[in-house]
Amino acid sequence: MEQGRCIPPELELALTEICAAVGLDPTGARLLRIVNNGVFLLRDQRVVVRVVLSPSFTYRAFNAVEAARWLAAHGVPAVRLLPGLEQPVQVGEHLATFWEYVPETGPMPGGADLGELLRQMHSKPPSPTFLDWQPMADIRRRLTDAVDIDPADHRFLAQRCDVLEERLAGLRFPLARSVIHADAHLGNVIGGADGPLLCDLDSLCMGPPEWDLTPIAVGRLRMGHPPGWHDDLARAYGFDITRWDGFAVLRELRELKITTGVLPILRSNPGVREQLHQRLRTIRDGDLFTQWVPYS
Repeated sequence: MEQGRCIPPELELALTEICAAVGLDPTGARLLRIVNNGVFLLRDQRVVVRVVLSPSFTYRAFNAVEAARWLAAHGVPAVRLLPGLEQPVQVGEHLATFWEYVPETGPMPGGADLGELLRQMHSKPPSPTFLDWQPMADIRRRLTDAVDIDPADHRFLAQRCDVLEERLAGLRFPLARSVIHADAHLGNVIGGADGPLLCDLDSLCMGPPEWDLTPIAVGRLRMGHPPGWHDDLARAYGFDITRWDGFAVLRELRELKITTGVLPILRSNPGVREQLHQRLRTIRDGDLFTQWVPYS
């Protein structure tokens, strides 16, 4: 493995075994990200490997494979699966997906690029095989698999789920239901040589397009992202989510989702604990202004 970021030994072993099973060499692999998946770039084959980190995320690997095939079939610009493999690949308890590497040699994507990609994807025929959008089920699954979390925090988050679920049920979405990305932020857009591409396809499902317009708006409010990102997205897409009266509920849901995403991996990635506690404090206090920083 390439040195630089600390790679948990069990994750390094998983990558080694999975690569061996498909005839790829993990020597010198670079760890790109470790949150829900351990994401690696292989040095010699220039392949991206996404290793599932928790049993609660297993279904997402299967979903990503189906999503990639659907996007390719409908010509939506997105990362593509590595051809020639039956995916996802399972070796013992380890599960992974393999993707063609896309060098980020194009212009850095902005809000308008994401807005256009989402508008294009939302306009395609619905898929009868995709899962329905079930955000609370996903969050509750993470709570079930949470490790090393204070019981009081666990109870608070479970109660928060109950309250938000009731508020969600009362929303009337103005846009037509479609295939949605369900985690649509600029970190999931690659500036490829031939134009911007969607990536991180684990969460694609059938649901309200409004949810895809929420992350950029929340990023502006909670992460301090440039206002232009959201303004450009709203203009390119043709809908400003912040002007809809249901946005406050979706903002709370988005903040809960990006807070609880690390619960199943606190033991293997303890560096996120301090930021988790800060996020919990602001949610408890009803503080809508304190800025968060991304988990790393």
